[in-house]
Amino acid sequence: MVACFAAPQASVDGLEAVLRDRGFAVLAPAGVAALAGVALAELELLAASWDDLRPDAYLKDGGRYRKRRHSCFVADAAGLRQVPHRMHWQSLDYNALHGGMQRWFDPVDPAVVARPAWSKLLLALARVCSACRPEPRWSIEAHQFRIDTADGVGRPTPEGAHRDGVDFVAVVLVARNGIKGGETRVFQADGPDGQRFTLAEPWSLLLLDDAKVIHESTPIQPLDRYGHRDTLVLTYRAAGFQGDDAG
Repeated sequence: MVACFAAPQASVDGLEAVLRDRGFAVLAPAGVAALAGVALAELELLAASWDDLRPDAYLKDGGRYRKRRHSCFVADAAGLRQVPHRMHWQSLDYNALHGGMQRWFDPVDPAVVARPAWSKLLLALARVCSACRPEPRWSIEAHQFRIDTADGVGRPTPEGAHRDGVDFVAVVLVARNGIKGGETRVFQADGPDGQRFTLAEPWSLLLLDDAKVIHESTPIQPLDRYGHRDTLVLTYRAAGFQGDDAG
């Protein structure tokens, strides 16, 4: 039996205060929909696109358990715009396993990006970031992930507990099907305190201040023969995209 601890949910009105105080905050699905100004059903229409992700060819452990798509955006006073398709890059300081290399993934399907719920969600989170750290412009990387149990075990964070090298990270649970595990763990970056919980409801959200906390998700295993965990991970960085000055 795997323990499942409930996430410490914040209210929409209290989201920014909790994020400042704890370094992370969790919203229930109804709160995410309210934050984005859409019906929950509009968010749920995005979920089918996770069935069309591509295998991650960069896994250094040789695993086949991760599929993904990746696109980049800029949010500013003019709204949200997608930038030309580009690599995903992290330094070895933030990702000792997969850092230091240019990783190119297939882009998010244009039909997904065109849905109003997509842009409304990304812009709503940009506004939360600006309320906590006033910045006129956010560089956003959007990652669609599917972690499955094709290898018996799937690893949402094969690099272990980490920071992402950005300002804020949003992890949106899209689906949990036929799995156990996948517990979220959040720790103070400069202290002993930590918290563990499971994002269990589709379209629940974990928002992290990347300077204050480190995070990881534990491996998943199938309840029967096969299962998967789908997430949308959004990173917000004021200083431009990581890797812009990398050789």
